[in-house]
Amino acid sequence: MRHVEQSLIEQARITEFELEIRKQLVGLTGKDAKVLLTGRPFIEKEAEQIVDDLYATLIGIPTVVLLISDSETMSRLKSTQRDYIIDLFSGVYDLEYVNNRLRIGLVHKRIGVQPRFFLAAMYKLRSLIVAVIEKRAGVTHFRRMMIDALEKLMYFDASLIFESYIGSLISEIQIAKDKSDEYALTLESVVRERTRQLEELSRRDPLTGVFNRRYLAEDLETAIKAAQRRSEPISFVYLDINDFKALNDKLGHQHGDSVLRTVGGVLSEICRPEDGCYRYGGDEFCIILKNCPESSAREHFCARLTKEVASKLGGVTLSYGIYTTGPRVFDDVNTIVTAADKRMYEAKEAQKHRAAAKKDTKITHRKMLRSEYGAV
Repeated sequence: MRHVEQSLIEQARITEFELEIRKQLVGLTGKDAKVLLTGRPFIEKEAEQIVDDLYATLIGIPTVVLLISDSETMSRLKSTQRDYIIDLFSGVYDLEYVNNRLRIGLVHKRIGVQPRFFLAAMYKLRSLIVAVIEKRAGVTHFRRMMIDALEKLMYFDASLIFESYIGSLISEIQIAKDKSDEYALTLESVVRERTRQLEELSRRDPLTGVFNRRYLAEDLETAIKAAQRRSEPISFVYLDINDFKALNDKLGHQHGDSVLRTVGGVLSEICRPEDGCYRYGGDEFCIILKNCPESSAREHFCARLTKEVASKLGGVTLSYGIYTTGPRVFDDVNTIVTAADKRMYEAKEAQKHRAAAKKDTKITHRKMLRSEYGAV
């Protein structure tokens, strides 16, 4: 059952057995209930006057006056107080009576009546009722019995009222704590996500969007260890954009940056989620291809990358160096990167030689044409 669906007495977990224990604690007996019941007739007649006298005193306290905003509120408070006085002499102090006392404590908390003012009002009310008892209750011995029973009952009531008052405070504190904890968890989650985003940004090259060189060695070391556990090969690709300096000098650095962004974008598109691509520096990029033999790295990954770059950048070409380690024997990070770098430069030199040889062939062909047909 939800908290809001329970009565106050259910929330306080007060049973018939608990009620009897509480009465015993203040010495409230069935005899006291009978004695108080005999005073009900004259208390009912004097109840309204007792209430008027009580509030005549209370409105002299500035703090209390602030709680009584208008005549309607005053009338309602007086009516409630009159009912309470008559209840004191009802002779029936059961669970319903307890529930009403708990409600009084809750109401006092909600309207902001501080315990010191409540206790002062209880003391004044007791004095006014005692004055009526001494005047109307007959023989001295019976009057003393009734006053003693009244004091027991009012202490009993005060304990219940303060219990619900304090319970309400604790509930508010718990709610505030829960909200604070929830806010802290939310804030912690936001901070964690922002930290993750910042870490991600710190790992990324701002121009190309791929990872930067700073984390290459660490990620490659992690990938090697994982591959060793699974006995899988790792291919490492080191690539360079051919004639990038000449392209920069001819078309400007903005065009060069655009080329780098495009290459980075293509790498991000064709790399698998488990792979990693990095800008090593300048126009050089590195790719970690997990569980990938050299043949697949060359014939699938590099071939596709070449095709995609060509389709987007026309005459821009790339040189690759591929080095594969595993699945049985694994090289260390420095060996892998150095070997791939060396192979990339070898590929670049080979391409230059091919280009030069092709150029020489064209020149020789032109010379032969001139020799045969004369200069044009």
